[in-house]
Amino acid sequence: MLKEIVIAFQSFEDARIFIRRNRLFRWILLPGLVYSVLFITGMIFFWQSSNEVVSWMSQQLGVENWLQKERSEWLSFFFVMSGMMLRLVLVLFYFSLFKYVILIIGSPLFTYLSEKTEAIIDGREHQFVWADIKKDAARGVRLALRNAGWQSVYLLALLLLSLIPFAGWVTPVIALFLESYYFGVSMLDYSLARNEFTLSQSIAFTGRHKGLSIGNGFLFYAMHILLVLAPAYAVIAATLSVHHVKNR
Repeated sequence: MLKEIVIAFQSFEDARIFIRRNRLFRWILLPGLVYSVLFITGMIFFWQSSNEVVSWMSQQLGVENWLQKERSEWLSFFFVMSGMMLRLVLVLFYFSLFKYVILIIGSPLFTYLSEKTEAIIDGREHQFVWADIKKDAARGVRLALRNAGWQSVYLLALLLLSLIPFAGWVTPVIALFLESYYFGVSMLDYSLARNEFTLSQSIAFTGRHKGLSIGNGFLFYAMHILLVLAPAYAVIAATLSVHHVKNR
């Protein structure tokens, strides 16, 4: 799996060179700007609401009054850490839902961009066929809904685990790996669909090559430092990484 994570990481550098060489910047900037505005607006709203949720839970459980009564620095430290972990998992939970909305809305564009990338790799002219775009986009929506259901189950379990001292402190890391994996699954499927993988075969393939999915998703999150580039870069990098593994 580690080797595949390295391949996924290298594919992002390959994507940067590929985009510059083939002048694909217009396919990066416009969806990236829309994504950035929606993401920043949503994160501000959700961070405020997550603080209110944690404060409400603390009041309902009487945690603050109990801590003042006990006057224990260690207990205060544990509950402050648990509150931080809970907030982080809540933010990742929101990010998960937001990500799937973007995957569903942007599925036609991501399908087109993945097809165009593979056509350039194979040295052939890209033919725009709306029927194919529509079919692959519908498949992408089905996969996104399937992944959203499973990931929500896991994240709800992590929300409960985050309330437990010590054990709950690792939940943001687990949640990040889950986020990365499921995002990578959706990105890789655009290429696998064109290689005549059924949806179940695609899921089985990404299950065997978890490193590609995790690496692609992790760098997608890392690229939120440059929000505008994140979605389209992930699609192109995923297509390049599938091409690399297929040839290997």
